[in-house]
Amino acid sequence: MRHNKKFNHLGRKTAHRGAMLSNMANSLIMHKRIFTTVPKAKELRKFVEPIITRSKEDTTHSRREVFSLLQSKTAVTELFQTVSQKVADRPGGYTRIIKTGFRLGDNAAMCFIELVDFNENMLGDGGARKAKTRRSRRRSSGSAAAAGAAGGAPQAKKEPMEEKAKEVNQAENMVKETETVAGVQTAGDVKTAAADVQTTLDVQPETVENKEEAAAPEAEAADEKAETAGSDEVKS
Repeated sequence: MRHNKKFNHLGRKTAHRGAMLSNMANSLIMHKRIFTTVPKAKELRKFVEPIITRSKEDTTHSRREVFSLLQSKTAVTELFQTVSQKVADRPGGYTRIIKTGFRLGDNAAMCFIELVDFNENMLGDGGARKAKTRRSRRRSSGSAAAAGAAGGAPQAKKEPMEEKAKEVNQAENMVKETETVAGVQTAGDVKTAAADVQTTLDVQPETVENKEEAAAPEAEAADEKAETAGSDEVKS
């Protein structure tokens, strides 16, 4: 009878099952994420997490124990040099299983299993969530302190407001003065232009009249000459 034997054989003999889990563990250590079926991922998690825990103690004995399970020098080197440094502060739970749906054909439940500390996106979201909780706590304490400061010294805030109001009024007065000066200048310019126009209009008729007066004696002299010439012809 098989009492309390609850592990999944995965439809394989012992040797085949151990070799498959060893190969999957090597792939997970080297690539940090692999896609497989959900039952295999759950069995792989039981197989690989004790190996990662052993890699935290970098000794010859630990390396030999891990090599006896992985049978790969490159995977052992990657595990003790890179992975162990990342998971040094994590007390277990080194892997994460996320289901991705069902496989076409046999409709098997699929997922991917990954090392938690090598997923930068998930680590960034967790840090942002922690920062939000801390900010909410700081805001509560900061708001209480700000309320106490506001109740203790209300006059300190009024003085800067009064100074700002004075500065604004001064700026408005300066703007009004500049506008009035500009208006006066423009009015003066208009007056001078109108005076120039009037002088030109006054000068033009005077010059015409002067010309007529100057031409009048010449015309009278010409008439007198014509009359004298006519009288001489008559006498002759």
